[in-house]
Parts: sequence; C-alpha cells; structure tokens
Amino acid sequence: MGVKTRVVYVCRECGAESPKWVGRCAQCGQWNTFTEEQIIVDKSAVSSKATAVGGTVHPIKLREVEVKEIQRSTTSNGELDRVLGGGIVPGSIVLIGGEPGIGKSTLVLQMALSIPQKQILYVSGEESVVQIKLRAERIRGVSQDNCHVVSDTSIDRLSQHIDTVKPDIVVIDSIQTMETERIDSFPGSISQIKECTAMLMRIAKENSLPIILIGHINKDGQLAGPKILEHMVDVVLQFEGDRNHMYRILRSIKNRFGSTNEIGIFEMLGDGLREVTNPSEMLLTEYSQELSGIAIAAAMEGLRPFLIETQALTSTAAYGTPQRSATGFDLRRLNMLLAVLEKRAGFKLASKDVFLNIAGGIRVSDPAIDLSVAASILSSNTDMCLPKGTCLTGEIGLSGEIRPVNRIEQRIAEAAKLGFNRIIIPNYSHRIPINNFDIKVHQVSRLDEAFRILFG
Repeated sequence: MGVKTRVVYVCRECGAESPKWVGRCAQCGQWNTFTEEQIIVDKSAVSSKATAVGGTVHPIKLREVEVKEIQRSTTSNGELDRVLGGGIVPGSIVLIGGEPGIGKSTLVLQMALSIPQKQILYVSGEESVVQIKLRAERIRGVSQDNCHVVSDTSIDRLSQHIDTVKPDIVVIDSIQTMETERIDSFPGSISQIKECTAMLMRIAKENSLPIILIGHINKDGQLAGPKILEHMVDVVLQFEGDRNHMYRILRSIKNRFGSTNEIGIFEMLGDGLREVTNPSEMLLTEYSQELSGIAIAAAMEGLRPFLIETQALTSTAAYGTPQRSATGFDLRRLNMLLAVLEKRAGFKLASKDVFLNIAGGIRVSDPAIDLSVAASILSSNTDMCLPKGTCLTGEIGLSGEIRPVNRIEQRIAEAAKLGFNRIIIPNYSHRIPINNFDIKVHQVSRLDEAFRILFG
C-alpha cells in the first residue's frame, strides 16, 4: 500500500497550516505568507514521549526550585563570548544567521579549532569534508584532534554520530540543508526546518549538549524558514557587514542567558576573522591634511562605546531634483535631519545633493550620531573643516534641540582615551563629573550653539 500524501499551505511567519491558500494568515495577521507544501508524516516514526525541558514534568512551587549556577563553556574567542554573555550554556541552541559569504562558517570553524579541550562535532550539509579541511588549514591549521567533521544532511543519523564521537559541542551547517525522513518534503521547507529544529532541541536538552546552528538569510534580510524557528532556539545572533569592507559585526537578537545589548566586532583577513578589541582605532582614518565634510561621532553599539567617522558631501543638484543617499545610516533619518537644518538652523539645502557615508562599512543605528551627521553636512556645504581633535555626540530633535543620550560618561572616556581634546555633548540638567576626564567638554542645548563652537 502506497503512502498517502497531503498538500497543506504553511505560513512562513508563524507556521500555521491551512488546507487551502489564503491571503491573510488568521494566526499572525501577515499577508501573502502561505506557501504550498506536499508532506507525509510517518506517525509510527514519531515518538509519543514528550521531552521535559528542565528535567521535570510535575508542577513544583516556584520557591522550591533550586537554582544552580550556569556553567558556561568559553569559546576562546573574546568577541563571541561577549555576545553570548560569557560562553555557551550546556543544552542551549545557538542560531547564527547572515548573508551568503559573510563568514558564518569561518567564524564557527575558527571557534571549533581554537578550543582543543572540547570535542567538536561539525556536521556540514553544504560542503564536503575535504572543503572543510582546506578552509581549516587556511584559517588556523589542523594541529588538534578535537574537531570531528562529517558531511551529512540527515538529522536521523545525528544521534549515531553523537554516540560515536561523544562531543561537547555540535555544529550544524546549515539548518536549511538538514532533513528528516519523518517529513516527506524538500530540505529547507518550513516543515523540514521546524521538525529538524524540534529534534535538535530534544537532543540538546536530553544530553545537555550545546548545538550551534548556522542559518541562511532570505532576500528581505530575515532568517529563512518559519518565524517560529527564532522562538524555538535559545540564542539568535546576526552576523552582518559589507562584503566589500573588512569589518563584521556579530549582533545579539535574542539571548535567554544574557544581554542583547552586546556586539562583537571582527576583521576579515585572508587567514580568517580577527577580533577587534578596540574598534575606535580601526574605524578612524588618519589624514595628512584637514578635509571638509568629516566629523567624528562618539557612538554606542550595545554596551560598547566607539568613535566612528561620518563623511558627507553636498553639491548643487545637476538635474533639478536633489539626490539623497546614505550608506550605513537610515535614509529617512537623514531626510529628517536635512529638514531640521533647513527649518530650524536656516541652512538652504533643498536644492543640494547630499551623500552620507559611515566609514568602515558598518551600519549604525545610534541616534547620538545625529549631531555628527549634521556637522559633517554643514562642513561640506560651507567647505570649512571641523577643528581637529573634536568629537560630537547628541540626538537632534525636530525643533532643533540637542537631546540627551545614554551612557554619556562612557562616550567621553572613549574620546579622551583616543587623544581627542574636546567633545560636544547635550546639556544635561543633572550634574555629570566632566572635570574627571582629561578632555574639554562643551554642553549645548541647540544646534546653533554647537555650530557656533565648531565654526565660530
């Protein structure tokens, strides 16, 4: 007797199923998210036993729960440990997503080769073991016997590999290439990803085994597969950066065991990724002569302060309609800042082309760089250089006021550490210990006050 198949429509966002295609998902309310899948579920292969996450299936009073200190496993990678909150937690599932070629596999393989005291099982569904060996030799060399590799796409055989190797950490590259015989569907489909992740979650919790998953990114910049994938895992990390530049940022999107305010910064080199412990010195450029249109901002990414260079160019619009372009900065916020400069500060920029670039190829979302962006635009428009050794930080409001920003003392300390002699910050109503820093601090309340200090 042949196995019966059925066609279902599955929502990419929440995983809801429907017997027919519908335009709007009744569960999550998203439009045009249903995709057709032909699946078969082998009921005899599915275990009826549910796994208890945390070791108990009986209700217990909250005050009687014993809390044990989490024993994390360090990865010998300071930036990765920082983002994870101090290391990998046993039994956790870490999902690392990023665009193709950004360096996800390199990051994880480099981690596996740098902790010889741990046994690593590297399961690749995209590369052969020969390709993995060639990359390992290019990155660090294969001098340890702790890393075991296998080229396999079957999740059902993973338990056999684990019993053979008895690893301390398992790496799956990537979750979109894995499949199970329980679901008769193509690898990478919503049903396969969801079922494979559920099986990995049971393996991780039953064996207290940390598992690192590498995930693909779709054209919208989201993790490929159902949205429920991000809810199932414990940690979601986003590896981002411009492939035309050398810098990469590892950003925490979700972390059940630590803060989501931390980032890790890496530099892509020919022999792998190098940790950037002081990003400010890497992102600032030394110029032999002063140039207009350049300002230095004291920004924060998570809990880490660093200085970045904002570059602006203004020119007369050649075709009547002025162009607005921003690299590494929100274009809508740039348009807002230009409107504030036009309306509140009196600078005529409506007929000017404005191009903005954040040096280093990184993307910054901190609103505290607004003042630096405005200063670089004005510097380019007037062709006047900003005073050397000056740093700026502050958010610009719609009425032209300079709004306070968080962690101002860390920003000031970072500027002073790198040799800047003065910094312009928002005017705080409460007293801050500005005399404790070896740098002159100017507090301003409005744009015109800041521009008066910069240009006289």
